Amino acid sequence: MKITLFLSLIIVFYTFAGYGILLYFIIRVKRIFKGIKTVAEDLDNLPTCTLVVAAYNEEGFIKDKIANTLLLNYPAGKLNLLFITDGSSDDTPNIIAQYPQIQLLHQPQRAGKIAAIHRAMEFVHTDAVVFTDANTFLNKNALIKICRHYSDITVGAVAGEKRVHFDENADASAAGEGFYWKYESALKKWDSELYSVVGAAGELFSVRRSLYQPVPPDTVLDDFMISMLIAKNGYRIVYEPEAYATETASENVSEELKRKVRIAAGGIQSILRLRSLFNPLRNPVLSFQYISHRVLRWTITPFLLIISFALNIILALEPGATGYQLLLLAQILFYILALLGFIMEKKQLRIKILFIPYYFCVMNYAVLAGIIRYFTSKQSAVWEKVQRKQ
Repeated sequence: MKITLFLSLIIVFYTFAGYGILLYFIIRVKRIFKGIKTVAEDLDNLPTCTLVVAAYNEEGFIKDKIANTLLLNYPAGKLNLLFITDGSSDDTPNIIAQYPQIQLLHQPQRAGKIAAIHRAMEFVHTDAVVFTDANTFLNKNALIKICRHYSDITVGAVAGEKRVHFDENADASAAGEGFYWKYESALKKWDSELYSVVGAAGELFSVRRSLYQPVPPDTVLDDFMISMLIAKNGYRIVYEPEAYATETASENVSEELKRKVRIAAGGIQSILRLRSLFNPLRNPVLSFQYISHRVLRWTITPFLLIISFALNIILALEPGATGYQLLLLAQILFYILALLGFIMEKKQLRIKILFIPYYFCVMNYAVLAGIIRYFTSKQSAVWEKVQRKQ
């Protein structure tokens, strides 16, 4: 029991903090010997690019999204804009149709985002394609910052940065999500510097058009799978923090939980479909990054939290087990803080110190719920979008 307890705690710590610490020191050593690689920004030799936006019933956001899109900088004649609105039953297609600069694809049938993306790709003939969501807003030079990386033939995809907007009065969903993505951004930056980012987020990512592979229509995490298939084939996914997509946080913790459960179900699906990445003989660094950054978080870690707590209780009951009693006290205190965060959230009281333990527990509960959902009802690739703060 003692061995299992400490192994469980070590894996949990490694998953959420230890990997980041290890990665940071590896990068520091690498910089000593190789320095920091910089990427030139040659505007004359940027590849042709298509920006693809899949929008479903986004009439509340779409005008702002279009305005943001039309302000993006890119060399004249090298950028195409393509919006696809399959299944939208509100005024989204009609609003987009008012802008002749944008190619609109629309059909009344709704088959899910990935089906829409595959249909849109039939109309993409540029060197690079950039995907972004309809409810996110890009910085003016985002496309330039992304596409400059394609001058390196080893680069097959580029992941932009996701930023979550929240103010001083943010609730647990906003502050927790914001903190989570700041940490994720740091991990992605170090992953990229070591070798490759482990998957891209759909808010803003890009691939070489020639390397794009359609994924099965039931794919839940289409952005993750599209980018990881490119990495699996020996190309790098680089991280570009100077290209960022900003969106508001989920409306509340319930809406954020809905999103996290879906991601967790999609994570299990992705792990099963990317089994070859468990073989370190093919690409040892990518396998190390993939298992450390994604697999542990999406599979065993939530179960280890439960196991370590239960074993800690048993061991703390033994006579003279002061160390185990202190460890149990620390665990209990952490979960009390998370519970208080839950109570304060219900009462709409903002106590920031409680956001992190509460959000941490919500994330791990979502993984458990996502695993159960995947193996019982099969998460559909067609899903209802999360409500976000205005």
